[in-house]
This record gives sequence, C-alpha cells and structure tokens, in this order.
Amino acid sequence: MTWISNKTVDSILIVTKKALIRNWEEEITRHSHLRAKILDQDPKTIFFALNAPARIYLTHYEVCIAAESILSLFLKTRDVAIICDESQKFKNPDSSLASSMFKLAPGFKRRVIMTGTPIANRPYDIWSQIYFLDHGESLGDNYDQFKTDLDLPDNDQDRDAHYLFKHALSDVYSRIKRFSVRETKLSCGIELPTKEVENVPVSFAKEQQRLYDKYRDEIQVDVYKNGRLVTDNAEAILKRLLRLVQIASNPILVDESYSEIPAKFKVLLGIIDKQTSDNSKVIVWTSFTENADWLYKSLKHYSPVKVHGRIAIEERNASIKRFKEDSSCKIFIATPGAAKEGLTLTVSNCAVFYDRSFSLDDYLQSQDRIHRISQKDTCYIYNLIMKDSIDEWVDELLTAKHIAAQYGQGDISEDQFSERMSYDFTSMLRTVLNIHN
Repeated sequence: MTWISNKTVDSILIVTKKALIRNWEEEITRHSHLRAKILDQDPKTIFFALNAPARIYLTHYEVCIAAESILSLFLKTRDVAIICDESQKFKNPDSSLASSMFKLAPGFKRRVIMTGTPIANRPYDIWSQIYFLDHGESLGDNYDQFKTDLDLPDNDQDRDAHYLFKHALSDVYSRIKRFSVRETKLSCGIELPTKEVENVPVSFAKEQQRLYDKYRDEIQVDVYKNGRLVTDNAEAILKRLLRLVQIASNPILVDESYSEIPAKFKVLLGIIDKQTSDNSKVIVWTSFTENADWLYKSLKHYSPVKVHGRIAIEERNASIKRFKEDSSCKIFIATPGAAKEGLTLTVSNCAVFYDRSFSLDDYLQSQDRIHRISQKDTCYIYNLIMKDSIDEWVDELLTAKHIAAQYGQGDISEDQFSERMSYDFTSMLRTVLNIHN
C-alpha cells in the first residue's frame, strides 16, 4: 500500500490463481481499509470495474489472456503496479499466458513476482518469470539456450556435463539477487515444528505385479476401459511411465477389471488408523482425479472430503471448510493441482502421498499445506513407495530436482550441492523400463 500512499502508482493489480482469489480478498480486507475490485472473465464486468474508482484490482491469470486488449488500454490511463502471486504459473514461455504477460509487462510502472518455488520443477523454469520483470536483461533473451544450459544431465557418467550444469546453475542466483528477496522458513526466523519425511516401502499385490510387468515389458496391453476390452498402446515412453505410476498406485486406473485390493491401500489404512486413533486428521494426496474419487468411496467410514480439478470451486471451498471445522471429518483427499497452493490445513499434521507425479512443485507445495504458520505439532510426511517399481525412480528424480532447485535459488552452498547431488536417476530409468541394451 506504500506505493499508493506515496503516489508511486495510483492502482495495483494483483494476479493470482483462480482458486486463491477468495484468500487474497480476505487478506486485503483484514490488513487494510481498502477493498479489492474483482475482475472476472466477463468483458462487460471488466470494463465497468476498470472504470470504477478502485485502487486495488484482484484477478486470476486466465483474465490476463481473455482481457489482454482491455488491460492494455487501462494501463495507458493509469499508473499501475502489478503483483503476480504464484508466478510459476507462467513458467512456460511458449504458453498463451506467458505471451500475454510479456505483452502487458511494459505498461506497468512496477512489476513484482512472488513464489515459494521460482524453480518449480526444472532450473530453467525461472527464465520466463524473470523475463517478465526485465525483458532478458539478467538471464538473457534466448530461452532455448538457457534451457539447454540448465537442463538436468541425462547421463550419470558424463562428468563434463555435470560440471557444466553445476557452473550454469551457480550463475543463476548471482544474476538476479540484486532485485530478489529470497526467504525460507529458516532464514526468516519462522519457528515451525519438525517435519519428518518417511518413505514407506510397499510390496505389490499378486495381480498388481502381473499387470505392472506387462506394461513394463510390452508395448501393447489389453485392458478393460468403459466396460469393454481395448488395446492400450504404451509405446511412447512418457505414456508408459505414467501407466507404471498408475498401476503402482491403483491398477483400476488402467484396467477396470482389476478386483484385487491395491497393496498401497492396505498400508494407507494402517497409517490412517494409527494417526486418527487420537482424533487427528490425515491428508491423502494422489495425482489422479479418478484415484481421488476411488479413495473417497473406499474411505467413506472416515467421513472424508475430496478436492480435485473436476469439482467446482464452490464445492471445493465447502469441502475445505468442512475438513477444518467438522471434527467428524477425518480425511482430506486431494490432487496437488487443485489444492497445493494457498491453503492452510494445519488442523492436520499428517500427509500421505499415495502416489507422486514427476513435478517437484506438486510435491513440495502439497507438503507445505500442513507445515506452515499455526502448526503446533510435529508433521509427518509419508511417501508410499512400491518396491522395485517406478516409485523408486520418481523419488530419486524429485530428490535431484529439489537439490538443483535449492542451489539455483541460493538456498544451499556449492559444497552442499556437490555433496548431495546424484545423477543416478538417469541410469535407473533403464531399469524401470527393463531396457538392457
């Protein structure tokens, strides 16, 4: 608000994710006398809102695409600052969102980006966000070259590639630190309870192992989908990796005829029974909406709620409220894409990752729903890891991504990076896909 009081700008546009609009609106009301004008995707509503005597405008990223031309005209009539919350949303410079943000950028008198994960998944994710701020002054204007230099090496034996990667990564933070404020929970003095992360090994169920081996070893597999037998072609490596993650999680995601209890579900029940024995609550994360629906039905006796991308925002908010306020509601089932950001779920101190995607951002942000200010108890994070499966590779990959992100963000030293970084995930992939040559 200092910008407005000292007349640096006369208006501030805050852009966030659609699901976080309500959070921002409440926080602005709580901490100032101003009220935010909400911009939605209706052109008429936007027109009247931008012509109202407001000082703070609040919108979501999709509006920046739909109303790019209207916003461009508005920026010519006012001195406007922009604050981009969760700026990793436009980390892909080839996306339509990034294109709109780049076009709008010069019209703002002040530009600020905010994110807890500037390197959301890969080190080159930061380029687009910084380009929005300075049009390539710090990290250059050639994204393809930046990406090439900052991509994780794909050979665990190539020492030269490892050296070049480390050198390029070490240079990122030094080039942006003059206009960056990087705070972690430790550096800013926030005292939080301990967070204990445990990988819980799980052994395949018999039929689950059979289906997993088929997808690992064969290009085409016959499975039941929508009530009929179909041939699922998994020749593409990414598709096969996805299928293996699904089968290790819950084979019914791939084959509707599967009837055996998935191995992870039995382990999940054990964790839930232990954690809820003293009236505690548990969050269960899965990357798949169908799995969230299946878990919701299977855990019905715990009076659960669920949140995922196919559920309307209003219904999600109602589920979140119930989990926080209803003592009988013990389980919160969610996909990271729908609930990983902006939520405080410290009514629970236990999170179980039933499965994990390849996204570091999904994993870290989801953990932080319980490990944040207002948490009083030790936090327990359980990763269910199917033994001798793709789950072990995912764990190794996410660990490498996390260490690279910490180094690129200036969170750890070169010595810490060298000591902890491993490139074993590259050779592990051949084992996962049963490639011998």
